[in-house]
Amino acid sequence: MTSSAATGQPPVFIEVGEGSARRRIAVRARSGGSPGLFWLGGFKSDMQGTKAIALDAWATERNRACVRFDYSGHGESGGDFIDGTIGRWLEESVAVFEQFCAGPQVVIGSSMGGWMALLLARELARRQATRASLAGLVLIAPAPDFTEELMWKGFSLQARQEIETRGVWLRPSEYGEPYPITRALIEEGRKHLLLGSAIEVGCPVRILQGAQDPDVPWRHAFALAHRLPADDVVLTVIQDGDHRLSRPQDIARIIAAVAEIG
Repeated sequence: MTSSAATGQPPVFIEVGEGSARRRIAVRARSGGSPGLFWLGGFKSDMQGTKAIALDAWATERNRACVRFDYSGHGESGGDFIDGTIGRWLEESVAVFEQFCAGPQVVIGSSMGGWMALLLARELARRQATRASLAGLVLIAPAPDFTEELMWKGFSLQARQEIETRGVWLRPSEYGEPYPITRALIEEGRKHLLLGSAIEVGCPVRILQGAQDPDVPWRHAFALAHRLPADDVVLTVIQDGDHRLSRPQDIARIIAAVAEIG
């Protein structure tokens, strides 16, 4: 299998934001047939991860368009992670989608990227004129509202106090060094909560969720499914799956979900 990453294609960069909030976003985009693939990565992840590379390779073999990018503070993009918020990363997602995508797109969102995909769908519905549209969403261990439901509500009193008084708390991580959780991330995230009402996306949705996921419990995926229209939503629970869902059999399921949409 070959991919743009495997063949060493360097990213291109776009500028997003104004003034002191301006940041440089790294994008890897390849033209091809429709529906194109648009990848939205997770919190503290980047476009060179196993799932993103596998999807890019699959698209390459079928001459399908594929767009990947890194949020600010992630991977090859500029900016500091500590400055990141849901709204900031959503602004970047919309900017990349509008600049690099044309025609119908299958949007694949992993973890936080699942939240981004849903927010992107809502934002596109508000903008009637766009050269790209949604063919469907494939959500992998989707984490809508995670800053509130999976972080803030589960934090200890000490962690909450540190966030409120110091503005940041270093959260231990199983995937590497502790990472900063800022008051801005928590408070700004409340502007983008989705699970309190119905979520209209206007396209088919496929959700893949590991039952052994320690970061996004399977009940969270069920709560999301109940908020989506019932006509074309499929939730697949992988009994022995973890949060990453990056094993060969998991990748095969993800690709099958993408292929089912188109």
